[in-house]
Amino acid sequence: MKARIKWVEQVSFLGETESNHAVLMDGAPEGGGRNLGPRPMELVLLGTGGCTTYDVIHILKKSRQQVTDCVVEIQAERATEDPKVFTKIHFHFIVTGNALKAEQVERAIQLSAEKYCSASIMLGKMADITHDFEVVQE
Repeated sequence: MKARIKWVEQVSFLGETESNHAVLMDGAPEGGGRNLGPRPMELVLLGTGGCTTYDVIHILKKSRQQVTDCVVEIQAERATEDPKVFTKIHFHFIVTGNALKAEQVERAIQLSAEKYCSASIMLGKMADITHDFEVVQE
């Protein structure tokens, strides 16, 4: 996997992926930015959320669960001193579908967290990661 970061101006950077996608990152005004895009650490959370959501949906569909929606709300805390790594991350899954089984949802989240989601397993080496979920029946 390859990526490229190009400095644009001030504290704005253009990230380009090997799959030919781009995202503009920028800092907060108090840090010299113009708030034109997400912060790099926000993208770490988004990437991790996307990784685990992908796993959960994939596992549930393989289990023949009728999933129609999945939202993951993420809350994170960072260290107060440099390096300001994530110290706590909480994932709250809201999974919607028809005749969903809570135990299947719980198992899918557990498998993602412990076996499949490279991003959350990597972040779990330094942050306390927790999960909970709710099932919404349609």
